[in-house]
Amino acid sequence: MIKFGTDGWRAIISDEFTFRNVRAVAQAIAEYFLDHSQVERGLIIGYDSRFLSDKYAKECARVIAANGLKVFLTSKVTPTPVVSYLVRSLRAAGAIVITASHNPAEYNGIKIKGDFGGSALPSMICEIEKKINQGPVREMRFEDALNQGLVSKIDPDPYYYKHLLNFINLKAFSYFPFKVIIDPMYGAASGYIKKFLEDIGVESIEIRGEFNPGFKNINPEPIEKNLKELQRLVIEETAAIGIATDGDGDRVGAIDRDGTFINPHYIFALLLRHLVLIKRWRGAVVKTFSTTKIIDKLAQKYELDLFETPIGFKYICEIFLTKNVLIGGEESGGIGFKNHVPERDGILSSLLLLEIMATHKKNLGELIKELMEEVGSHYYSRLDLELSDPSKKDLINYLKGNSFKSFNGLDILFKQNLDGVKFYLEDGSWVLFRASGTEPMIRIYAESYKSKYANELLNEGKKLFI
Repeated sequence: MIKFGTDGWRAIISDEFTFRNVRAVAQAIAEYFLDHSQVERGLIIGYDSRFLSDKYAKECARVIAANGLKVFLTSKVTPTPVVSYLVRSLRAAGAIVITASHNPAEYNGIKIKGDFGGSALPSMICEIEKKINQGPVREMRFEDALNQGLVSKIDPDPYYYKHLLNFINLKAFSYFPFKVIIDPMYGAASGYIKKFLEDIGVESIEIRGEFNPGFKNINPEPIEKNLKELQRLVIEETAAIGIATDGDGDRVGAIDRDGTFINPHYIFALLLRHLVLIKRWRGAVVKTFSTTKIIDKLAQKYELDLFETPIGFKYICEIFLTKNVLIGGEESGGIGFKNHVPERDGILSSLLLLEIMATHKKNLGELIKELMEEVGSHYYSRLDLELSDPSKKDLINYLKGNSFKSFNGLDILFKQNLDGVKFYLEDGSWVLFRASGTEPMIRIYAESYKSKYANELLNEGKKLFI
């Protein structure tokens, strides 16, 4: 049975992710939008740089068109946040994005967007799942759909670039003494940041921007173990910063001038401070269950409402739609902003990070040092454990159901089961155990006031699963 996870449906190509199953999901999506009387508004369909993504997009287009819905198919590989912004620009009913985001190359997937330009809400996904394989799939030839005007190809970039030019403070870049290295990790965001910086006169170099559906055997996730080439080049080129985006361009990662990986928690915190102190924007702050306590401290200091959600930007998106949200972010580097679509955007996050450096004329290390002086030291680590034995996921329920008193020699003050199980320890540290919603693995997260203590918590947690 096809099931949607943390953000969409993902599966291994030619195993579960087949043309037949893609058409079945497309039919269910079409029926959902038909049921909600949004025929005249049409759907956007975009796709990433993975194997067969363009072909899967055409399959979706001809099914959606056969159901009488107008389709706007992007004319090229397009990042997810660009597709999301196009939904708002064209006032479309929603969007389909063919992407498996940061997953390994053997995966592909489908993300669904609502008319608000953000991730489909859990209620939408639930309805669509129920419709899959419940009736015949309507189909028409792609060429016939084009000729009849049911499918139109569209270049999404002009809409998105115009928005970026209005969002980013270009005056801050009037003197930008930094060299930037950009790493889109062979993903859909290739060329986007490079073009923007070229247009405003900022020196940059892009690596791994060519088309490579296999990602050269590196998962397109901007975490430290996948960014060795970027680290090397930042040092070699004496650049001030390296910026990375994931496979579909909705996550951000960064490397400091000395090659140090800057985890997304620091990026989230720096962006929050910038929006409040420099842009003078206000609003609520939303974070997922696995995100640093730095955000809690900053929200309290700036007297901003704070909301915590399960992992998955769809939960953050729900709050964007009901509250005045300033910023919402995840541990994984997916961050969304006020005055934008309620969607994480690795491209916009990258440019805002550069705007912070341009504003203060400081590198990331200096900015993070200032942040730590403000909120205290926080060190974060994550460990991903592949599960050859799926039954080990049951250990999460075991941890939830038992009254543990201590962990790694520290008293457990309390635990929360919002998404997985999280232990809050007597020294202010915490550790979270959670089954991945997109891959067969257990993720263990930890935060402490010393890096070695965070790693100790991970190692102690690992013992439970081996």
